Amino acid sequence: MDRVVIEGLTINATIGIFDWEQRILQPLVIDLDMAWNNAKPAQTKDIADALDYAAVSDAVVNLISAQPWGLIEDVAERVAALILQDFSVPQVRVRVAKPTAVKQATTVAVSIEREASA
Repeated sequence: MDRVVIEGLTINATIGIFDWEQRILQPLVIDLDMAWNNAKPAQTKDIADALDYAAVSDAVVNLISAQPWGLIEDVAERVAALILQDFSVPQVRVRVAKPTAVKQATTVAVSIEREASA
């Protein structure tokens, strides 16, 4: 299966389990790897046949910005569900990184892979 990839989508979010984290914005870095048949838009040259990565990006930004979050695991699950449902993507890999979570690390992240229900 072909893929459409969005890497490094950075969103300032209210994220964390500590009280002080719920009072600040912290960056989340989202990577998306979505299954998509790219042969059809390549042949038709019609944007309507392509996966609109700008619309996907906007939807993810809006979702994450709309509310405070506790765990990046929850963010990953909700992003995956949004993409599968709203964009008819058959399979998605979502990586959510929180670069400011551990001072001694470059980043911490979770990665999940989900498929659309049959």
